[in-house]
Amino acid sequence: MQKTLPRHMSLANSRLLKVALAVCILTVSAKVTVPFFPVPMTMQVAAVLLIGGIGGLQLGAVSMLAYLMAGAAGLPVFAGTPEKGVGLAYMAGPTGGYLFGFLIAAALVGWAVDRFGIKAVWFAMPLGLAAIYGAGLVWLAQFVPADKLLAFGLTPFLLGDLVKVALAAVLVAYAPAGLRRWVRN
Repeated sequence: MQKTLPRHMSLANSRLLKVALAVCILTVSAKVTVPFFPVPMTMQVAAVLLIGGIGGLQLGAVSMLAYLMAGAAGLPVFAGTPEKGVGLAYMAGPTGGYLFGFLIAAALVGWAVDRFGIKAVWFAMPLGLAAIYGAGLVWLAQFVPADKLLAFGLTPFLLGDLVKVALAAVLVAYAPAGLRRWVRN
């Protein structure tokens, strides 16, 4: 005779699986790099916005928290890890603010899509990018002189990140309804 888990347990396992999948997607996006100055360019911004846009506020925020916790625990989930350090030491470095910005961005995009519907990605994703840059630049200012802040933390990446925003918005807006339903249920 086949035993089944109570509905609430299978639902929890399903959510855990979705969070783990989101963390894996974000980790892979951090590891696919293009050499660039001052730091390599990754697909993390697109992944963060995608996770928030498809997963909504709850899954987006929880996934980013899980990603940050995995990194804080020393797992090499961030771009440049383990080569450039791991754990809290890496997170306290110059790019730590951008990592915190991921949480804000995924939550913001997820909230907007939950509240206003799928078309919200067109205005929410640029705001999510602004949140990433805002948190990142505030933190980076502790490491870089004020006159070099935008040159090191914004202008080299802005065009590429705007392309990633557009890519993520298109992928979320045109994702099959069945995929969005599965992720959100």
